[in-house]
Amino acid sequence: MSSSTITSALRRTGTAALVAALAFAAGCSSMSEREQGTAKGAGVGAVAGAIIGSATGGNAGRSAAIGGVVGAVAGNLWSKRMEDKREALARASQGTGVEVARTEDNRLKLNVPSDVSFDSGRADIKPQMRPVLDEIGRNLDPNVRVTIVGHTDSTGSDAINDPLSRERALAVRDYLSARGVAPSRLSVTGRGSHEPVASNDTEAGRAANRRVEIFLSENA
Repeated sequence: MSSSTITSALRRTGTAALVAALAFAAGCSSMSEREQGTAKGAGVGAVAGAIIGSATGGNAGRSAAIGGVVGAVAGNLWSKRMEDKREALARASQGTGVEVARTEDNRLKLNVPSDVSFDSGRADIKPQMRPVLDEIGRNLDPNVRVTIVGHTDSTGSDAINDPLSRERALAVRDYLSARGVAPSRLSVTGRGSHEPVASNDTEAGRAANRRVEIFLSENA
C-alpha cells in the first residue's frame, strides 16, 4: 500500500485517527505495563483497521473500532501473562541482587549475578538461586520458552571459560527440567568471557561478569 493511499485513508477517517491517537496517548508512563500494552495495542489496531477499511472500500470507522478491540486484546493478553510472571519473579528475587526486567523485544530477562548463581570456576547452582528458578518453573505458560545464557569473567583461557559458561547454563536447564519444564522449551548457550558487562580489571567487575542471563519469551 502506497504512502499516498495511507495518507488519503487517514484524512477520510478523522474520527478513527482521533480514536487511535487517544489510545496511544493513554499508554502513558503512569499506567502499568499491562495497561500500556492494552492502550498501545488498541492504537495500532485502530490505525490499521481504519487504513485497511478505507483503502478496501469498507467503513473505516467500523474497521477502526474492530481493529482497536482486536489490538487491545492482543496487547493485554501479552502484557497480562508476562507482567504477572515478571512481578512474581521480582518478588521471589527481592533482596538477592537478581535483576528482572522487560526487554525492548518483549522478553522477560533475569540477570543472575555470581553472588546468587555460581562461585568462580564452578557450575554448581547456589542455594540462593533456587527460589528464583522455582518461580520461573511455577505455572509457566505452555507458550513460553526459556533461553539460558551462561557467562564467565576473563580469568583463565577461552578453552576453560567457554565450556564453563555452557555448563552453568546446562545446570540451570537441568534444574528447571527436574521441576517439570519440558526440555524442548529450554535452550542453552555459553558465551564464555566474550560479553562482559563490567571491567575484568577489578574483583567487583569480574563478579558482575560471572553471571547467568535467563530470558522468557512467548511463541509468536
